[in-house]
Amino acid sequence: MTTEATDLPVLTQRTTAAGRPARDAEPPGAAARKFRPEIQGLRAVAVLLVVLYHVWLGRVSGGVDVFLMISAFLMTGQFVARHRRGERTRLVKHWLHVFRRLMPAAVVTIAGTIGATVVFLPATRWSAVLQQGLASLVYAENWLLQSDAVNYYAQDHALASPFQHFWSLSIQGQIFILFPLLFVALGAIARRFALRYERLLAIVIGAVFAASFVYSVIDTLVNQVQAYFSLPARVWEFALGSLLALVIDRVRIRPWIAVLVGWAGVASIVVCGIVMDVETAFPGAIALWPTLSGAAVILAAQHGGRLGVHRLLASRPLRKLGDISYGLYLWHWPVLVIALAWRDKDSAGWVLGTCAILLSLVLAWATITFVDRPWRAWRWPERRVRNGVIAVVACALVAVVPIGSVMTTIQTKTTVAKAKAVVNNPGAASLVPGYTNQAAPSAQLLPLAQNLPNDWFGLPSKCSADLKVPSSLQGNCLMNKAGSSASKTIVVVGDSHAEQWTAALEPVAEQHGWRVVTLLLGGCVYSPSVTTPNAACNQFNANVAAYLAANPPGAVFTVGTVAAPSSSEETLTPGLDQTVAALTAKGTEVIAIRDNPRYTFDMADCVVRNGASSAECNPSLSSVQAAQSPLATFAAQHTSGFAAIDMTDLVCPNGACTGVIGNMYVYMDDNHLTRTYAASMSAQLGQRLLAATGWA
Repeated sequence: MTTEATDLPVLTQRTTAAGRPARDAEPPGAAARKFRPEIQGLRAVAVLLVVLYHVWLGRVSGGVDVFLMISAFLMTGQFVARHRRGERTRLVKHWLHVFRRLMPAAVVTIAGTIGATVVFLPATRWSAVLQQGLASLVYAENWLLQSDAVNYYAQDHALASPFQHFWSLSIQGQIFILFPLLFVALGAIARRFALRYERLLAIVIGAVFAASFVYSVIDTLVNQVQAYFSLPARVWEFALGSLLALVIDRVRIRPWIAVLVGWAGVASIVVCGIVMDVETAFPGAIALWPTLSGAAVILAAQHGGRLGVHRLLASRPLRKLGDISYGLYLWHWPVLVIALAWRDKDSAGWVLGTCAILLSLVLAWATITFVDRPWRAWRWPERRVRNGVIAVVACALVAVVPIGSVMTTIQTKTTVAKAKAVVNNPGAASLVPGYTNQAAPSAQLLPLAQNLPNDWFGLPSKCSADLKVPSSLQGNCLMNKAGSSASKTIVVVGDSHAEQWTAALEPVAEQHGWRVVTLLLGGCVYSPSVTTPNAACNQFNANVAAYLAANPPGAVFTVGTVAAPSSSEETLTPGLDQTVAALTAKGTEVIAIRDNPRYTFDMADCVVRNGASSAECNPSLSSVQAAQSPLATFAAQHTSGFAAIDMTDLVCPNGACTGVIGNMYVYMDDNHLTRTYAASMSAQLGQRLLAATGWA
């Protein structure tokens, strides 16, 4: 998405002192090739597709892949031209030059998006946006998205981040570091061994293309969501652009063929996103579609004559749009995401979509005109490496300052609120008969809304060797501070709904000298006798079951029911009968807790937007949970070694499920309890656990 087309060096023929063509002099015709306006037009087409598909079709177009290929095409031409002129590249100076020019528009977008986030997005979204803003600033957004794609505990993937589109800019930035290293290294080798630089470059880049392409195809088949943001799986798209730059002046196409190829290439780029579901199929072999189409357009543009597609692409409107394509790409996505969140819509209609596009165009034009171009024209940073470093740091501060300011404000508010939490934030203690409310009327809710997405609980230590946990489970095994001398070991198994209760269970265990161990996998209900579509979950449950059978603990704690979102449909955890039978046969007691109500909406967001007392945030208990707990019936039939616990009255007191109790957020999203509120139920959980099990 770089806008450096006008900064590419002129590709002119280099000659020796005797006037003969140098060994790597470009082929005939290359000397005339300078600025190529049709590439600006192709950028315009690509960015238009990206914007229109995002705004009105809710799909990915493949236009980004064309951008990636073009950026490598231009960069490679730049390095080849330098080598032909006999110039040496000073890498540090080159990198400073590149990022000094890329960063101004990016940091202005990041800073503006942070400001808009604070104004228009609910505070529950802030932490994720701040994190992604930092990742985008350091060109690591693709790595963060890769991690979140397989992280069950990451914020809801359905909520698009206003920085999500920085994944491609991050990969591009990484390539702008790696490829110059390769170009310079191969240049040194070519000079040392008197090799033809461009031939050597073509061989190595061809190998990179092949290796990355094979990896991309395999990784896309195995884990497409991660592969989509993967640098290794995307390198081949850049390699294709580099190969195009190396061969373009050696290829001749008849004009009438060039006309057909050029127009067909543009048409192919346009329809790619309509025919293919790019977001779920790329970047495997099918990504050849838009990239080869883009390459065909660039190749054909040199030979198409007056009927060639380059006439359209080089037209003034498309060139002007191409000039601001970088800014338009930067701004369109945060404008769209924030507009949808502000209007509480899932998709943009014609009015909202048109307004979003027009605002994006204005912001793009203003950013390129008043920030990007003046900054590029400033020569001082180019004079010394030190000047360049200062310029890059100054750019970064434009984004770092607002991000740091918001983070500092959140931390300060959190510290102040926690200092008063004993009085102001009783949580479930406020439901105990005889409780006297002493909280200040203006008391801050805990956790702060900005911290809600991260309000998970985890035990503090890795499992010790005496537990004999196999290597297949070590990564999922945590324990409290109690050692092997603990009077009782309780193993918590299941998914995040089991994990959330450890915030209440751990203080009880500490009080009684018990050891608590967790063997948990997000999104994986513990039901080893039941096969699910999730192969990883099935294997994990089988491993846990085998471990528990070989090393029977004193007790197993799990969730015994599954609540349906915003429905009174509630069922026993699948295979609970077999699970209890297998565990009790080994002398292990089973403690099953009833699942908490779940919703079709984000309860935390509801509270932030509408207030805790609003009707939307206070559904009746009967509408979200069964009138009679399936677990109670099950417990009546399994009296030996089984105990059932129901905490519903503390989650939904007085027949209503509210988002705030005792100045604490009860839910962090649409189905998980906050660590803060779960911990406030510790005393009541301890009482009910002892009563249900008969433990002393």
